[in-house]
Amino acid sequence: METESSMRLDSKTSCGLLISLTVASLMLSSPSWALRVALNSYFVRHYLWKSTLLNHLFHTNFREMDAYRGRSQTTKGIWIAHCVGMEPFTIAMDLEGTDGRERGEDDTTFEKQSALFALAIADIVLINMWCHDIGREQAANKPLLKTVFQVMMRLFSPRKTTLLFVIRDKTKTPLEYLEPILREDIQKIWNVVSKPEAHKDAPLSEFFNVEITALSSYEEKEELFKEQVAELRQRFFNSISPGGLAGDRRGVVPASGFSFSAQQIWKVIKENKDLDLPAHKVMVATVRCEEIANEKFSRLSSDADWLALEESVQSGSVSGFGRKLSSILETYFSEYDSEAIYFDEAVRSAKRKQLESKALELVHPAYLNLLGHLRFKALEDFKSRLEQMLKEGEGFAASAHACTKSCMLEFDKGCADAAIRQANWDASKVREKLRRDIDTHVSSVRNVKLSELVGRYEEKLRQSLSEPVESLFDAAGRDTWASIRKLLTRETENAVSEFSTAISSFELDQPTMDSMLQGLKDYARNLVVKKAKEQAGKVLILMKDRFSTVFSHDNDSMPRVWTGKEDIKTITKDARTASLRLLAVMAAVRLDDKPDKIENILFSSLMEGTVTSPDPLASSTWEEVPPENTLITPVQCKALWQQFKAETEFTVTQAISAQEAYKRSNNWLPPPWAIVAMVILGFNEFMLLLRNPLYLMFLFVAFLISKAMWVHMDVPGQFQHGTLTGLISISTRFLPTVMNLLKRLAEEAQGHQTPESPRQQSSLTFQSFRNQSQPRSIPESSVSTHVSVSDSGIEYSSPNLMHRRNTQTSEAELS
Repeated sequence: METESSMRLDSKTSCGLLISLTVASLMLSSPSWALRVALNSYFVRHYLWKSTLLNHLFHTNFREMDAYRGRSQTTKGIWIAHCVGMEPFTIAMDLEGTDGRERGEDDTTFEKQSALFALAIADIVLINMWCHDIGREQAANKPLLKTVFQVMMRLFSPRKTTLLFVIRDKTKTPLEYLEPILREDIQKIWNVVSKPEAHKDAPLSEFFNVEITALSSYEEKEELFKEQVAELRQRFFNSISPGGLAGDRRGVVPASGFSFSAQQIWKVIKENKDLDLPAHKVMVATVRCEEIANEKFSRLSSDADWLALEESVQSGSVSGFGRKLSSILETYFSEYDSEAIYFDEAVRSAKRKQLESKALELVHPAYLNLLGHLRFKALEDFKSRLEQMLKEGEGFAASAHACTKSCMLEFDKGCADAAIRQANWDASKVREKLRRDIDTHVSSVRNVKLSELVGRYEEKLRQSLSEPVESLFDAAGRDTWASIRKLLTRETENAVSEFSTAISSFELDQPTMDSMLQGLKDYARNLVVKKAKEQAGKVLILMKDRFSTVFSHDNDSMPRVWTGKEDIKTITKDARTASLRLLAVMAAVRLDDKPDKIENILFSSLMEGTVTSPDPLASSTWEEVPPENTLITPVQCKALWQQFKAETEFTVTQAISAQEAYKRSNNWLPPPWAIVAMVILGFNEFMLLLRNPLYLMFLFVAFLISKAMWVHMDVPGQFQHGTLTGLISISTRFLPTVMNLLKRLAEEAQGHQTPESPRQQSSLTFQSFRNQSQPRSIPESSVSTHVSVSDSGIEYSSPNLMHRRNTQTSEAELS
């Protein structure tokens, strides 16, 4: 059918009724007749399928091919029939197949004309498509659609047509996987179509409504095929209603004008020369080259050498990977070239590029896997080399630079070995990833090493500052903070100098280095401040210790013996002054060497009792002292001083009591008036003794005996525990002492001396000396300083004073 007269209409069409819907079925995908032997079964399925689908779908009676009579074209030209039992009134149009051999190899004009005719007059166009053709470039007749789209927009006014793609012989692949591929192919066709200026940016949806469905094989699954066709038929009922299957149906002509309209459309299509497309040999080349390419790709996918190489890459790097893979790929590419050499050059080249793309896509994951192994190995080598160089004492920055350079060089060599000739793959991203990993590791190690250095010098500062600062606070005086500042400056400068030298090998930028040095200085300062806060927290204890030390010891640090000659008031004032000075030192941090009036305020308010208004101690801040440097507020100082005075008052009272007790216990002489009376009244007796030497001798002997008994019985020691106790003790020891002295005198008179006499004599002499040098016995409960004698020496103790001195003496015992 090549003229208008060859078109046939159903009898109902000429009755003058309004055509509601026209449906065209167009077969766009079929193999070339030149491949009929190899694709015989597909021809049978195709010729049977197109008209059979229309008859089952619309209940028409289009002629169907009888497969048992051979393969030949059944539908010639364009046939129209009424769709039975369908509302609204519907006309179906059966077009000649695009793959018939009867029109010859080069006569492709009619198929393009018939396709454009169907798109021009129909509201819905069924495009019969083989499932295996989805995703194929030429087998799906994409050039045909491209040309038809382009010419339609130029020849006819825009109208929305529904393109219903019917995928025949549906495979196991789900429709939801096939539909996106098909829609993408259609969109690509639309994008490359040359459009008029008025519709240059028009989307595909403005001209076409694309619908996709899939049907099973009619021969293999006939029952399932009929069920699916019945479901599809339901979609054509009420298809012209809003949201129905039909398009916008703009430009609809009545039934009486359908014949003339169709003739005019066919005339325009026949006179248009833009439909003269390349011959079928291009399609044949496309199909055959694609088959060859698919066969080569399939063999490549199962190639033993490739599979072995891929498996080796899974476990680690492979030497010579690029050379081996290039050889494998070149083998299959050469085979393709030799088998496709007689087909159209443009098609052959395009399909070879597709084969190369698929092959490279297949092997690319193995290449990336190999690069991953190379990157991992280079990174591990870098870590071990850097650690080794640092152990050998090399500078950090120099070591990092050297290791980075060598490892990156090895990685570049590995990438060059992995490259293949057929592709120019870029390994720069993996290289950048390796460089980032190396930089991250360098940064991590640098941070660890710097942290170790910082910790080491902080510990050094702690050792050099902590105990000396604490010692300076214990001996707090006017120059305490000056000494602390001097110590802090000296130790900080030493540590900063050494630390600066130590981190110079890291090649840090100047701001970072300055920040680290400042951090070390801040640590030293904070260490002193922390120690000051610790000491300020126990300032009351330190004040009491300072008071006890000054009050209970003389200028030679010897314990005081309250003999009655000491000026307790002056001593107390000195001790309180020392304690108050310690409080003034601990009241604030003075590392900035700024003068303040803390000591003057404390002395004038607490020691001198100067009353001013307002009270300078009734405040929570010190004048000229920042709040962050305040350790003890003025009001806290006042409260501490009151508590300090209350807790040290007992010590002063004890000292006064000790003085009084000492005076009473050492008052052996009679009053002065009694001595004068004795001299006056006893003058005659004194002159008598001078005139009679025997009385003097007798008195001298009596003095010696009394002195010996005094020493032997330790009379002062016995009275230390009380008068009554001393008298009882002396009375019990008097007679044994007299007998012992008489015995010794008798032995000496006879010229004998006991072996113990030298020791006893020495003991007597030492005991006499000790008793003469010891203070008189003082009641224990009323003295501030207690002296006790033991075999190990003399112990001195003072209330509220944690101080003990042991003086080792070798004391002989009296037998």
